[in-house]
Amino acid sequence: MDAQQLAQVEALCETLYTGVSTTNADGERVTLQEAQQRLLSLRSSAEYIPQCQYILDNSNSQYARLVASNSLTELITVHWNSFTVPQRIDIRNYVLGYLANKGPQLQDFVVTSLIKLVCRITKLGWFDDPVHRELADDVTKFLQATVDHCILGLKILNQLVEELSLPTSGRTLTQHRKTSVSFRDVCLIKVFQLGLTTLKQLQTRAITADQRQEAILGEQALSLVVRCLSFDFIGTNPDESTEDVGTIQVPTSWRPLLSDPATTELLFEFYANTEPPRSSKAMEAVILMASVRRSIFPTDKDRGAYLGRFIGGIREMLSKQTGLQHQDNYHQFCRLLGRLKANYQLSELVKADGYMEFLELAASFTVESMRNWQYSTNSIHYLLSLWGRLVAAVPYVRPETGAQGHVQHLEKQVLTVVETYIESMLGSVEAVLRSDGALENPLDDDGSLREQMERLPVICRFQYAAVAQMILNKFDPLLAQYQDLTTRLGANPTSSAPNEVQQQLAIIEGQLTWLTFMVGAIVGGHSWSSAHIGEGEESIDASLSRRALQLAQGIDYRLTSSNGIGRAESMLEEAVLFYFQNFRRVYMFMWDQMSGSSSTTVGDSLSVNMIVAKLDSAPSTKQKIYQQMFEHLGMGDHTVVANLIVTKMGNNLKYWPDDNDITGKTLDLLHDMAGGYSSSKLLLNLDTVRFLAMHHTEDHFPFLAVPSNARHRTTFHATLTRLLLSPHGEEKLGLTFEQFLEPIVNTLTQLGQLSPNDFRSENCRRPLIGVFRDLRGVTASLHNRKTYSALFEILHPLHLPLLAKVADLWYDQSDVIISLLRFLHEFCHNKANRVNFDQSSANGILLFRCTSEVVCAYGRRLLATPPPSSTDPEIYKKRYKGLSLSLNVLNSALGGNYVCFGVFELYNDRALENALDVALQMALSVPLDDINAYPKLSKAYYSFIEILFRNHRKTVFALDTTIFMQLMTTVHDGVQATDATISSFCANTVDHLATYYFNNNGKDKAPMHNLNKHLSAQPNLFSSLTATLFNLLLFGPPQNHWAVMRPMLSLMLASESSFAAYKDHLLSTQSPENQVKLNEALTKLLADVNRSLDSANRDRFTQKLTAFRVTARAFLTL
Repeated sequence: MDAQQLAQVEALCETLYTGVSTTNADGERVTLQEAQQRLLSLRSSAEYIPQCQYILDNSNSQYARLVASNSLTELITVHWNSFTVPQRIDIRNYVLGYLANKGPQLQDFVVTSLIKLVCRITKLGWFDDPVHRELADDVTKFLQATVDHCILGLKILNQLVEELSLPTSGRTLTQHRKTSVSFRDVCLIKVFQLGLTTLKQLQTRAITADQRQEAILGEQALSLVVRCLSFDFIGTNPDESTEDVGTIQVPTSWRPLLSDPATTELLFEFYANTEPPRSSKAMEAVILMASVRRSIFPTDKDRGAYLGRFIGGIREMLSKQTGLQHQDNYHQFCRLLGRLKANYQLSELVKADGYMEFLELAASFTVESMRNWQYSTNSIHYLLSLWGRLVAAVPYVRPETGAQGHVQHLEKQVLTVVETYIESMLGSVEAVLRSDGALENPLDDDGSLREQMERLPVICRFQYAAVAQMILNKFDPLLAQYQDLTTRLGANPTSSAPNEVQQQLAIIEGQLTWLTFMVGAIVGGHSWSSAHIGEGEESIDASLSRRALQLAQGIDYRLTSSNGIGRAESMLEEAVLFYFQNFRRVYMFMWDQMSGSSSTTVGDSLSVNMIVAKLDSAPSTKQKIYQQMFEHLGMGDHTVVANLIVTKMGNNLKYWPDDNDITGKTLDLLHDMAGGYSSSKLLLNLDTVRFLAMHHTEDHFPFLAVPSNARHRTTFHATLTRLLLSPHGEEKLGLTFEQFLEPIVNTLTQLGQLSPNDFRSENCRRPLIGVFRDLRGVTASLHNRKTYSALFEILHPLHLPLLAKVADLWYDQSDVIISLLRFLHEFCHNKANRVNFDQSSANGILLFRCTSEVVCAYGRRLLATPPPSSTDPEIYKKRYKGLSLSLNVLNSALGGNYVCFGVFELYNDRALENALDVALQMALSVPLDDINAYPKLSKAYYSFIEILFRNHRKTVFALDTTIFMQLMTTVHDGVQATDATISSFCANTVDHLATYYFNNNGKDKAPMHNLNKHLSAQPNLFSSLTATLFNLLLFGPPQNHWAVMRPMLSLMLASESSFAAYKDHLLSTQSPENQVKLNEALTKLLADVNRSLDSANRDRFTQKLTAFRVTARAFLTL
């Protein structure tokens, strides 16, 4: 490279990173895409390493240096085996020297890239030479030089720890762990000590630096400490997406450093004396220190002393409120409190000095946090987590352990915390309302609300009677006020009331929402484990449940009496559904046990005494508790209560048609109830469920008429069908499957009688979408031959022809065609072998013929329509979505094993031929780039190609050579896809092709003659596939190798010359030393492999391929 070429590279880099087009030497404009393409060539071969070094040495452009550095990192990683050990050390020393000489003058992004390069070389060459393992010692020279060099040194150590902790793409997990463990044992503690030493020097002012440098040094040193403690010590690959820290498995050699009081004191002091982000980072380090495994300490005394230092530090911070006014610090501190009990047993905490004071201060802090909920919404669940873990451990601690009266003290503090939580959350309603949008409503933060509700039951059930009384003291007056206000409103909507009344009602509804969520969470926390069943807890559950059910009844009465005008706040409705879901989970699973063997009639309302009479002479503890719960509830037996719940759900569907959330959650609850063994039996005895099953139409449930609820129609009908087809379902619900389908069949009949013009009118859009959505739901719940056949008999022969008519006339309306194709996809899907007609039945053929007609009608219309522009953002919705679904429909039909496809040709029926022809035309009409751009389309496409090569080779081989090779080009491309599903489809396709060729080569068959014709026109087909598959195996990403192994044996047997040519080519690219190793590996691979494709031979060869891959990747060079 010379100065002129360097100037061109700099101009390209400027274009790449600024987006401003430049002019090349010929005066042509260079766009961003062209610049990127040309600069990527620097990464294509190891020959470009000198050019990258030239750019680093001679360029003043920071962007050019960045490109050179990134290219070097990529080249080193990909072509690692191409370098000798001295060359690797030279590159490492060159980059380190470059950083030492020019580092302080470089931009941060260039420095980061160069440091990543050094660390990558260190990782890959860790076992090559001791020099690589001495990087931490080399960096010490940076730390002892200028302040800027010290910052650089800390950045190198940070990146080194991260690089060695995370797996590198292209290397096996075994290789990574071997390097990682060696680094942990040799270097990590040294690096950790360097971080702590730097912090100590900053604390004692031993480093002379200005304010900015001090801040950077502090951040980098703390990051280093945090990274060292977060290191993956034992190869568990922790989930970094969660904030919760697991136990940190530090080696025993770290014990003296961790046990030293100076270590924890240093972090606490650094926290107290700095501002965020340094202080919050220091707190993060403290959290990690508190999470160190307890077993590292040999005795209880050592463990207690270590814990005592944290308790002491927390007490001091709480009493002085050190740094807690900052949001980041506050959040991290809440995490620390939540983490403390997770790693230490309560028996150890109560023995710590100052535990009682700690408890009091923690309670005060929690109370203060909850009172200032507007600043701490995202942190409250950590505090609840602390108290939840403390109270959950109380039964396992002897009362005499630790400070006297600690259990009573904990009880007192927990009651204070719970009372404050309840009052604060209820108070938040009015504060949010009066803020006019300035404050965010905590109820709107679904994630935080869910976290809080998960942690609440354990805390509240610790002092259940007292907590329940607190809730009832709030609930009863609010319920009375609410009933009074709604009575005064009568059948009028809330919006018709004066502003004061509206505001008062909004506050009461908001507070009842909170209380209902709390009651739902607490009742849902009931444990049926014999070890956790508390005496009399079921009566408290009953008291709370009575209020929630009375509230639900009140809301429902107002809703029904006003014919849907008098609605409550939607969030209150969601809270009631949340309560129902929890109540269902805990108290609706024993209905069949409590009701005895004989089922009740729909009109019966069995008293508790009658139920008891049916029980065995000695009912179980669970049955007694279940019975007492409903006795205390005082609202009737479980059938009555279940009917109340389901009636409320039915009215939600009737009067909340336009609220997607309420409709969706109501249907989810109904679906869950129908899915439970006992609760589904209970539902069959309810009048409301009977009404739902008999009147599942838009007239009774307007939500079915709302276009945005189209998906909910499917869920609704799937649930009802599941109930109807359950044992005794038709008998209990009082209608047959045919009667249930009558409204749907009537709609199909009406639509089928229309003329083509009327049928294409806008009036038919909604009925068509609705009927196909409903049928899809019904079909999804058919799980056996009997029920599926019943639906088929209803639809055939009168209504199935309508499907092709819809496809032909509505092909350009995506909402209609998608509903049709999704139903047909479900209808053709042979799950659980349900599409299984009698041996003498023609239904399988008739079903395929119908499928073929739909696919052909839609496909021909689609192909005759000019495709949208490739830049059209809605091209998928307009064209590819329907196309991919129609391919999926055909895939289900072709792969369902319920049609003998040979019959079609035998009787000159063109249904199969037409379907394959149209589907192929649709598939080939999509550009390869678009196939790969849309995942659902690509899966449908490659699945279709795989089925063609598996079962319809005669059709494929009879294609024109140009089209056949177009298919093979896409398969060749698909084998290399990163998506494992797609690469598996393509690998299987190659296997079907090669297996057929091997088994039939030389035979006088028409398909074989056609295949030979294609191979004559493209003689390098097998050789290119062989080379690609072997390259993927040896040099590709590890996650892809299982997919590419299957076709290798069949390919090698189909074309032995292709394998021999690839072997010779691969040997020619390697050094003489590597050639010997490769020959040995190949000899082992081919030993004991027979010239057959039976499963035993395939399995043996696959095992050998795995071993060959591991061996060869260790030394092969690209």
